[in-house]
Amino acid sequence: MLSTDKSSSSSLVRGIVLGAAGYSGAELAVILARNPFFELCGAYASAGRNAEPFSALYPRYKQQLDILVQPWTDELAADLNGKIDVAFLALPHEASEAVTPLLLAQGIDVVDLSGAFRLKQLQLYPKYYGYEHQHPELLEEAVYSLMEWQTTPLPRLISVPGCYPTACSLALLPLLKADLVADNCIPVINATSGVSGAGRKAALNTSFCEVGLNAYGFFKHRHRPEIEQNLGRKVVFTPHLGNFKRGILATSVVTLKTGVTAEQVTAAFNNAYAGKPLVRLVSHSPNVADVAGTPYCDIHWQQDGEQLVVVSAIDNLLKGAAAQAMQAANVRFGKPETAGLFAGVSHE
Repeated sequence: MLSTDKSSSSSLVRGIVLGAAGYSGAELAVILARNPFFELCGAYASAGRNAEPFSALYPRYKQQLDILVQPWTDELAADLNGKIDVAFLALPHEASEAVTPLLLAQGIDVVDLSGAFRLKQLQLYPKYYGYEHQHPELLEEAVYSLMEWQTTPLPRLISVPGCYPTACSLALLPLLKADLVADNCIPVINATSGVSGAGRKAALNTSFCEVGLNAYGFFKHRHRPEIEQNLGRKVVFTPHLGNFKRGILATSVVTLKTGVTAEQVTAAFNNAYAGKPLVRLVSHSPNVADVAGTPYCDIHWQQDGEQLVVVSAIDNLLKGAAAQAMQAANVRFGKPETAGLFAGVSHE
């Protein structure tokens, strides 16, 4: 089985996954099952589905993870009081926003992978997410958990960054925090995601036979304001869809301040990510094949005078979703930060 020996079960953090039938939710179920400090106590999918074993949805996990994925209804929340410590939500944005208050009211922490609580400006939700936010008080309570830059204690409501913003922000924040980027520079970011970023639901434009390489979401993609919120400045962000399953490759171009040296750039990255186990500063341009199936972000940069290109690569389902959610929950509950993120690795 995937789960590590969990003989001292009384001390385990009890967790459930809502949205376990989808790609990110499935990754979370697997990570939780093998995390020696957590117990996967339940897996749920949308109310209209029939209950079925996880291994029926994802046959590669047969005889490894056979937990029953059950249909979720909001009435179940009250039954979880005192039985569950944390719920991971891999749900559509509006569904996450609706169920979060119910879970919090039962004393259950929430780690939300949707965009429901990422943006702090209420008025941005109709424009970028297409609906009016119903719980502005929770926007104030939620903490955005870009973990390598997390400086405040994590509360009961954790908002996990989006996949594109994770790749782009990890690439550019060291430069901005070190004040190396020209004041009038608007970073230009081109990022390509594999088709798993669109979710598991079938659609013609994400059918593997239909996907080539194309740009989309010009100036209006919902991750643009999230990236701008992280970086503290406007960006030009253009996402692309590529014909591979999983991963994101982001190429970010900035103008540096006059006189900034290669040594200063290198120091900025080294200082930012010293002791950060899930960021790898690499000597070559990253490849999505090197991060697929891992919780890492690989970063490389090249400088030509005042022009700097930073390339970052992540697995959109792991570092861009499930692995970062687990990283946050580990920290929230005082466990080793990378627990559960590497198969077969002990965290004793």
